[in-house]
Amino acid sequence: MRIILLGAPGAGKGTIAKMLVEKYGIVQISTGDILRQAVKEGTETGKKASEYMNAGKLVPDEIIMGIIEERIEKPDCAKGFIFDGFPRTIPQAEALEKLLAAKDMTIDAIVNLEVPEDVVLKRLTSRRTCSNPDCQAIYNIYTMPPEKEGICDKCGSKLVQRDDETEEAIKVRLATYYEKTQPLIDYYKSNKTYFAVSSLIAQETFDEIVKRLGK
Repeated sequence: MRIILLGAPGAGKGTIAKMLVEKYGIVQISTGDILRQAVKEGTETGKKASEYMNAGKLVPDEIIMGIIEERIEKPDCAKGFIFDGFPRTIPQAEALEKLLAAKDMTIDAIVNLEVPEDVVLKRLTSRRTCSNPDCQAIYNIYTMPPEKEGICDKCGSKLVQRDDETEEAIKVRLATYYEKTQPLIDYYKSNKTYFAVSSLIAQETFDEIVKRLGK
């Protein structure tokens, strides 16, 4: 089972991906995570990526695709994988198609998680993160609040709102998403494996995806 999971920031990609991972015994692949892992492992592409990351620059697509290739060749991807928030642009999508075709792999589903902007704003502005770098537990002041307001249940450190999760910052992130990634959704709509689902309630979203997959 190989899935591409699309959606705006706060659409619930991480939550749904974890549920699908458990259901199908596949691997969740996030470009941010595999970039950091490749750098940590010191792979050839990881070294190249670190040069850009250390300089505060975007990692070029060809390096990202090299790291993607390294990742999907690992044994734990044999049963399948979920691309969480990747690809982000049409050039990345085209490069991914070529990479998978070269390895005789196909995508079973391209799923777009649809959420109204006001819901995204409420979800992301209500997040709080543990300030302890060794903990980083995440809470939600509405749906998963800490036992003591402003304090992490796990380590007792102060909870903070990340700079990129203020309403102003989120509106900027959404504007960037609509500008850069919305064309990708239009690109995928003609693909027979593409479908969109409402992502308001995680369990309902998961059930609908499993139903559509038919597996």
